[in-house]
Amino acid sequence: MKKVLSALICTALILSGCGNMSNLAKGSAIGGGSGAAVGAGVGALIGKDGKSAAIGAAIGTAVGAGVGALIGKKMDNKAAELAAAMEDANVEVVTDANDLKAVKVTLESGILFNTSSSTLNDASKAALKKFAANMADMPDTDLTILGHTDNTGTPEYNEKLSVQRAASVAGFLQNCGMSVDRMTIEGRSFHEPVADNSTKEGRLQNRRVEIYISANEKMINDAQAGNLN
Repeated sequence: MKKVLSALICTALILSGCGNMSNLAKGSAIGGGSGAAVGAGVGALIGKDGKSAAIGAAIGTAVGAGVGALIGKKMDNKAAELAAAMEDANVEVVTDANDLKAVKVTLESGILFNTSSSTLNDASKAALKKFAANMADMPDTDLTILGHTDNTGTPEYNEKLSVQRAASVAGFLQNCGMSVDRMTIEGRSFHEPVADNSTKEGRLQNRRVEIYISANEKMINDAQAGNLN
């Protein structure tokens, strides 16, 4: 059962409102990592173990090749749609905890956060509105939202800030009509840089949020029953 989402999202909801072809590439498997894992739903209980699972909720049984092919086709199509629709975002096809295709959307740092900030700017909100609109036809998916920071400040500060950044995105997506019941947020601090933190440009790239889209149990069951459209 998912834990309820941190009270951080409540702050994000108050502060947010919803009213070029990106790169599309094949990624690698997404494993576990450290961070403040926070489950989805409105509330204030934060995960106790401080660890995250692989992207997507493992169903505990092997998924057949036919099911994987059906879900993989949907994920490939959705990745292409998102790549075409969203400027300043990088879209990749990756693998989730059930060894199924999933989609990773990285919102570019330049449209996200200033140093030491978790406030979304107008460009960020516009990008997230496009994301929510393009996900309207795939309600049977889970979203894992990971916040990242550069290495400015203490580890404790950046841990908190990275969770706040993920919560800001989750809160805005909820205001755009996406259910928090399908969301999990996590802060990864500065532990997973994609660029050199010793340069201004590198730190800018590291201040980012990643959204992973994975099939939920209903989608998997529909695929197994041959009912996945």
